[in-house]
Amino acid sequence: MINILTANATAEVAAELTQAQIDSLAMTEVAQQTGAAAPESLSIGFWDLFMSGGWLMWVLVALAAVMIFIFVERFIAIRKATRLDNLFMNRIRDYISEGNINGAIDLCRRTDSPVARMIEKGIERIGRPMSDIQTAIENVANVEVAKLESGLPWLASISGGAPMIGFLGTVVGMVQVFIDMSANQSGAIELAQLSAGMYVAMVTTVGGLLVGIPAYFGHNYLVARVEKLVFRMEATTIAFMDILNQPVKK
Repeated sequence: MINILTANATAEVAAELTQAQIDSLAMTEVAQQTGAAAPESLSIGFWDLFMSGGWLMWVLVALAAVMIFIFVERFIAIRKATRLDNLFMNRIRDYISEGNINGAIDLCRRTDSPVARMIEKGIERIGRPMSDIQTAIENVANVEVAKLESGLPWLASISGGAPMIGFLGTVVGMVQVFIDMSANQSGAIELAQLSAGMYVAMVTTVGGLLVGIPAYFGHNYLVARVEKLVFRMEATTIAFMDILNQPVKK
């Protein structure tokens, strides 16, 4: 009896496996007849991806060009302004202690630096009260710092504005996606259409961040360089005022 039951169970399992194989083969034949194919990975070129972002991508390209120009131009200017001979103040001290005011002024004019222009203005005011000399030096320092900081507000604006423009493009793209979905007469939401519209909309956000992040770090770097130069200018002013308080050699 046990052998008979075992044989019946084995036959039922074999029948089920055979039916499953038949169903699988049938599904395969139907897929081949209907022309169904395996999904392929979507690839897109850089230029096509750029153009899919719309006209706002050209705005971001213009901002990127302005950002690069300002950073390079300001970096060169600030680097040039920080170059100063370490013996400059020692030579100024020697000229002033010897009473050679014209030699000190000539040295300042031959040195293209904000610090040299500050000291030149202070030397030209020798003979007046110390407060007047210090005020004249501070006025020149403020003008020189303003020159070095020219263009930095634009860099700060780009660092904040570029991501906002990118986000604007994303919002506009998403609105267009929903408009296309609502215009679909069938009423069915196609996942492929939705995902394609979403990645196109996100292109502008990526572009805005690619412009805004370097502008942000570049602005902070240049501001730090200017602040370092300001500290040096203040130290030089103090050193120059100490030189004026020293007795003149006869």
